[in-house]
Amino acid sequence: MIITSLLDNDFYKFTMMQGVLHHFADIDAEYTFNCRTPGVNFTGYLPEIERELDSLCTLEFSGDELDYLSRIPFFKKDFIDFLSLFKLNRAHVVPDVAEDGTLSIKVKGSWLLTILFEVPVLAIVNEIYFKNMVPRPDYDGARSEIDKKIAIIKNNSDTIKFADFGTRRRHSFRWHEEVVNHLKTTLEPNNFIGSSNVFFARKYGIKPIGTMAHEWIMAGQAVGVKLHMSQKHMLQKWTDEYRGDLGIALTDTITLDAFLKDFDLYFAKLYDGVRHDSGDPFNFGYKIIEHYKKLGIDPLTKTIVFSNSLDFNRIEMLAREFRGKINTSFGIGTNLTNDFPGIKPLSIVMKMSRCNGYPVAKISDDAEKVMCDDPRFLEYLKTVFRVAE
Repeated sequence: MIITSLLDNDFYKFTMMQGVLHHFADIDAEYTFNCRTPGVNFTGYLPEIERELDSLCTLEFSGDELDYLSRIPFFKKDFIDFLSLFKLNRAHVVPDVAEDGTLSIKVKGSWLLTILFEVPVLAIVNEIYFKNMVPRPDYDGARSEIDKKIAIIKNNSDTIKFADFGTRRRHSFRWHEEVVNHLKTTLEPNNFIGSSNVFFARKYGIKPIGTMAHEWIMAGQAVGVKLHMSQKHMLQKWTDEYRGDLGIALTDTITLDAFLKDFDLYFAKLYDGVRHDSGDPFNFGYKIIEHYKKLGIDPLTKTIVFSNSLDFNRIEMLAREFRGKINTSFGIGTNLTNDFPGIKPLSIVMKMSRCNGYPVAKISDDAEKVMCDDPRFLEYLKTVFRVAE
């Protein structure tokens, strides 16, 4: 079994799940898998993927796991009670491999009952792929790479705070655990601040990290509010749910410029900061700083969480660039948990594609990250939010 606990998932899946339980329990959702790495052939992998999904859907939360989640202050009792009854439904996930080796995976059902599929499905696909393609990985070489990253952090110990965001594209569960354990024992807590992976956060006594993902904002496009109000609606619903906790807003679902038009004085004061996930990070940082200044807010009271395709050299440059201008934190995934000599990681994603039967879209600030299965809706969304080509 690749996934042995339902806690082996990203924290923002649980935070969004509670929000869905309380505000959108009657909403249906559809998720679509996409491998953005060209030329990847998954022929022969389907039976193993099927077996792992079968296994995933037998898992339940243990009493100890529920007790851990119940001690997180903003998780409410009814949510913990719901999790005590929860299992993923195998009928909700359908994988297939085409004759040309293209892998497709669809998840369809209640948003509340399907939201926890995305991350473990991606972790399963990654581990099966690399186990078959690289049966004898160079662990010593990968450990050497980790030590180089640690040296960068130690040389910048007064400026760099980062968390592990590497579950979905990790080489394997075994390697992910070794990396987290090594970081925990080697670095100071004010540098390695936690992990998005709830299982490892619990096991190693570190902070679970995460707030919202793109699907939270995307779903707003199909929950019955006017489209031009959808982003504001979901930002408000988040604050209704968490009342000041989990105050990092995701900025690029409909591009940064569209986000900033909605991120007015009210939201800018209400949220602790923002997360960067596409586009040039340096331009992004200065746009955010200027936006806060225009609103009369001191940027040094706010935080940018950088999380887009980072490596540790880029982290070092960003930390130095914005030191004394705005607070920074970093979430690093693939370069942390799947950096083996001579191996190219997969770029795979699984995003919400429909909500309540209607198409939804992620436009992003990187062209290759645009996701929508309905070109007409995508163009309409761009028109409504005045997104330039």
